[in-house]
Amino acid sequence: MDDLFQGYKGEALALLKKYNVRVWGQAVVQTKRGPFEGTILPRSENDDDQHIVMKIITGYNVGIDVDTVTDMKETGYKKANYAIPEKEFPYTDGLPKVKLFGTGGTIASRLDYRTGAVIPAFSPGELYGAVPELADICNLETEKVFAVFSENMGPKQYIALAKAIGKEIERGVDGIVIGHGTDTLHHTAAALTFMVQNSPIPIVLVGSQRSSDRPSSDAALNLMHAMKAAGHSDIAEVMVCMFGPTSDDYGLLHKGTRVRKMHSSYRSTFRTIGDVPLARINRNEILPIKTEYHHRRKDREVKILPFFSEKVAMLYFWPGMPSKVMDALIDEGYEGIIIVGTGLGHVNKELYPAIERAQKKGIHVFMTLQTLWGYVHMFVYDTGRDLMAKGIIPLGNMLPEVAWVKLSWVLGQTNDPEKVKEMMLTPINDEITEREPYNGYLIFQGGIPEVEDFIKKVHK
Repeated sequence: MDDLFQGYKGEALALLKKYNVRVWGQAVVQTKRGPFEGTILPRSENDDDQHIVMKIITGYNVGIDVDTVTDMKETGYKKANYAIPEKEFPYTDGLPKVKLFGTGGTIASRLDYRTGAVIPAFSPGELYGAVPELADICNLETEKVFAVFSENMGPKQYIALAKAIGKEIERGVDGIVIGHGTDTLHHTAAALTFMVQNSPIPIVLVGSQRSSDRPSSDAALNLMHAMKAAGHSDIAEVMVCMFGPTSDDYGLLHKGTRVRKMHSSYRSTFRTIGDVPLARINRNEILPIKTEYHHRRKDREVKILPFFSEKVAMLYFWPGMPSKVMDALIDEGYEGIIIVGTGLGHVNKELYPAIERAQKKGIHVFMTLQTLWGYVHMFVYDTGRDLMAKGIIPLGNMLPEVAWVKLSWVLGQTNDPEKVKEMMLTPINDEITEREPYNGYLIFQGGIPEVEDFIKKVHK
């Protein structure tokens, strides 16, 4: 009996039994909001008993409140098999050799409806079964280095990845792809930019906003684009490869130090901030946007610098912030603090005593901006000048998360004040730029006539 109603309990289970509708049954469900047609899916064991889950004919999953159901009828039955087909990944002479590192992201996956968990496809055979087009792009090897959600990625994982990348470069691979959850993908991209310098090959981080069982999933296309970039691109840098527009037209390659996740669910969530992306990419070609970048080389020389201090904090200022907030960081023994300040780089006077205390204790304090775009200019107003006099160092247009990563990396190597300042202010790969291009800051505001006209022309 349990096999017929997997995961259902309470009111939801009673409703299915009342109308003799089984899990995996094709059904028409009449509700107060109108009819739904599709397949009844299992429920996660930990879910409530107030909803029935159905995969409707468009391919999307919907939850139907049991209180809205007026009638149900099973029209057919076929138990679905959500296992990923596995085929032997073919080897093709002449194609580049790409190594895929898995960290636990869901770049290709299936959903375990019993638990609600996403099960990643990871072996070459699974990936080939899920995305057979990969065999036309490269010869693929895979290695699972972690199995964690992206919010659990941190210093230990950054260091392990950097060392693993170094070994693969020495071994002779033509490109590296890192499958990664999207939430902290840009943190890892920044960390690897500092830890893996002068790479002769592309290192591409890729994720997906929507899991592979959804019709609108970006997983397969992002993976194809990332493999294309890793195996065939001339850009030998740490990059993020994700959707460009919201449509399937092309992907973008973003520099690891200038990219940020900017929307919780859009497929085009990643944007280059304060600059333009490195390139556009599709399955057939790579179209550079920037003219200056590190080019692919045939040698195997690379600098692996796997350093990271866990005694660095990022302090996002809010109006009225009391001194005790920063005091707590000082008391906990933090050696570096990245302040994310307002405007041109400001905080309130209530923080001054804590800032002075931090300076006396030799804590390295740097300023970045909540605006994200633009530069810290602390010499314009008295507040900024006061803060610089108290030892706070402005970081140009470095993004807050990148500043946190870089200071952690720097303090993993030295605590000398002058050396720390020099390393923080010396760009390694455009984390600070001399100027932002005229088209490096574009935010289109909906509702304005000229913007609406433009959107109608390009939005599909």
